[in-house]
Amino acid sequence: MKWSPAVFATLLVSTLAMSTAYAAEFKSVGANPAVLYNAPSDRGRKIFVAPRGMPVEVVLTQNGWSKIRDAAGDLSWIETSALTSKRNVMATANLKLYATAEEASAVVATVDKGVLLEVVAPPASGWVKLKHRDGSTGFAKNGEVWGE
Repeated sequence: MKWSPAVFATLLVSTLAMSTAYAAEFKSVGANPAVLYNAPSDRGRKIFVAPRGMPVEVVLTQNGWSKIRDAAGDLSWIETSALTSKRNVMATANLKLYATAEEASAVVATVDKGVLLEVVAPPASGWVKLKHRDGSTGFAKNGEVWGE
């Protein structure tokens, strides 16, 4: 079957219009540690206790439960009410927090791999503004943290 250029163009535009971009939705475990399950039910097998503030990627939400992905890529279920929209990230390597969004600026703090940081401002131009629990605030490269 041969399609005319006009028919092909119409199909292409229609296909592109129907597709949606996937945007990751990140949240954090709330003020209390939360149990992660292998199924969306408290009768499921308990697989982990997530510490408060742990960043997670929400994959799916249904009936009061959220399927989440953690920094290691593991999937599990958590009660949606245990999540908060307050954003935290985890350092994926030892990193430096800079005074401004430039490597040439002063280093205000160093952070060890695995440390949680609060997101102060949304990522922009490859940098994210973060706050350490000791009060230090600075910028890190997006690629050095998980959960933003």
